Amino acid sequence: MIYLDHNATTPVDPAVADKMAWFLREHFGNPSSLYPIGRAVKDLMNEARERVAGALGVDRGEIFFTGSGTEADNFAIFGTLEASPDRNGFVTSAIEHPAVIEAAKALETKGLKVTYLPVDAYGQISLDDLRSALTPKTGLVSVMHANNEIGTIQPIAEVVRIAHERDIPVHTDAVQSFGKIDVDARKLGVDLLTVSAHKIYGPKGVGALYVRRGASIRPFLRGGRQERGLRAGTENTAGIVGFGEAVHVLQDKGRQERARIERLAEALKRGVEERIPGARFNGHPENRVKSTLNFAFPGLEAEAVLLALATKEIYVSTGSACSEESDEVSHVLTAIGLRPEIARSSIRMSLGRSNTDEDIDVVLRELPEIIRRLKSISAFHPEG
Repeated sequence: MIYLDHNATTPVDPAVADKMAWFLREHFGNPSSLYPIGRAVKDLMNEARERVAGALGVDRGEIFFTGSGTEADNFAIFGTLEASPDRNGFVTSAIEHPAVIEAAKALETKGLKVTYLPVDAYGQISLDDLRSALTPKTGLVSVMHANNEIGTIQPIAEVVRIAHERDIPVHTDAVQSFGKIDVDARKLGVDLLTVSAHKIYGPKGVGALYVRRGASIRPFLRGGRQERGLRAGTENTAGIVGFGEAVHVLQDKGRQERARIERLAEALKRGVEERIPGARFNGHPENRVKSTLNFAFPGLEAEAVLLALATKEIYVSTGSACSEESDEVSHVLTAIGLRPEIARSSIRMSLGRSNTDEDIDVVLRELPEIIRRLKSISAFHPEG
């Protein structure tokens, strides 16, 4: 099997699985309990919180665990805007993850003014557009750090500077950048930042939201006093411990692995461009997460390419895993100016720790032949 869909999810690292298995065998206490078996779980959660905070360059008390990256995004958006009821404006980009886009649509149904910043052909927002969009009524700006489909990195530090000049808080979804490039919340200057465990070889069902100390935010889930009263509900203790271990592994070998993965991705990108006539690369040539590759094969359907690769046990995607079951054209690819038929011909290949030089050799042998064969039978391709 050759897995090229690490942006959708990553396999659990063996050290993470071992740590979670140990935890599940040895610890069952409720971390809200005051007696020793509960306090032992609380201590392990705080160790995980310390690790996540350290990786993001922030304090432990600024990290709040959630049930997913999506929940953390929603928490940041609704919680911040509810804390400032006198402000009814929300600014985001046109290429956000569905967790933010759908939250924005929900805000619109409540009567809030939402501005979707357009992007250029590489997927980057314009800072001038941002300045024009901000008003005294803007309550929050949310712009993702790196895009999940094309990998483009946004100028978050500059976004923060512009927004803070008007006393407007900034949230960034860093789910796809955390672990792939340096993510330091303090250096970025953001007020809120989202990460997720299953994108860094941790378990599914646990995310985290950084909330800068002093930032105004209301509880998203209401009930008990978990997560210092901001996120009610008994915590996913095993998931949180696994998250902490995933961060520990990431910090131990992440930078060395990152260089190797980027080298493989560059070899794959160069090979596709050299061996497949007409292949079109989508995204920024340099300012992007290098392990994310998005290619269009005009005249073909991406699903046909995906299924043909799957018969060879090579697994890619046609875009965001959260939108994979939808028939709609990728909003990211249309936002960068692709015609719908070109967007529908695009596949995403995202590399990770499991990939090898041999994997790249196999893909560069199989993919050109698959494209050639599909072109020969396609009614929509000039060669068909």
